[in-house]
Amino acid sequence: MKNYLRILVIFLCLFSAQPLWADRTPSIEFHGSGKILPKNLPVSETVRHGQTLYLSAQIGNLPGTFKLVSGGMKEEAKQTMKNIKTLLETHGYSMQDLVKCTVILADMSDWPAFNEVYRSFFTDKYPARSALGASGLIMGARVEVECIAARDQ
Repeated sequence: MKNYLRILVIFLCLFSAQPLWADRTPSIEFHGSGKILPKNLPVSETVRHGQTLYLSAQIGNLPGTFKLVSGGMKEEAKQTMKNIKTLLETHGYSMQDLVKCTVILADMSDWPAFNEVYRSFFTDKYPARSALGASGLIMGARVEVECIAARDQ
């Protein structure tokens, strides 16, 4: 009987759907939708690892172009957040799935204006956030935001 149980355990380990020695690490997926950034850039718009989605930093560009929206900080901030929302929705996530955002401002005096726009994209749960000032951003942008979204497994 003991030998029978040993053989059964060995058989189950060898021929189960997920062997014990199999790598259980989720694969990493790199995505470039072309919805926000042109596809020919050396960057992935998003990278998914398991249920975590990493978004490349976004600026207030008109989707698919290298042109910033006009109208100043508030309009750029609004377009930046719309671009983030579009990328999230492209992959089945929402703004409520954001867990961390990093905000980079060309001028820290724009912080109140950015916050006004930022608040309008959330209900009562805000992601963890950090902010910093930079001496210059790509394409002369006034704001750049990178985010991480996650879901329960």
